[in-house]
Amino acid sequence: MRLRHSLAACGALALTAALATPAHAATGHFSYRFTDMSGQPQAATLQDPASGECVTLQEAADPDASTPAFAPHNETDEFAIVFTGPDCTGDSWTLRPHGRPATDRLKLRSVVFQAR
Repeated sequence: MRLRHSLAACGALALTAALATPAHAATGHFSYRFTDMSGQPQAATLQDPASGECVTLQEAADPDASTPAFAPHNETDEFAIVFTGPDCTGDSWTLRPHGRPATDRLKLRSVVFQAR
């Protein structure tokens, strides 16, 4: 009887460990530029971002208080889908893995990474 309970406990522990594994991440970096509160241009980078999860860019998150980020450059191994709104809303544009930098005209507030 004790053996059965021990095996059941081990099985439950293994299942919990499998479900708790971290999500897959895109390998590489994704960079973009933004204008800070004082009007100065700045640069930011997401290193090995999570795959399949929407990332709202902190510096451009609030449409009422900040300007959109711009000039994204996808140097990850996954496609980057950038959005004009926070929470992956609004118009979108797809950037290829290890692609060329986009122009300053491409504005974004959020991004999601996806393997194809």
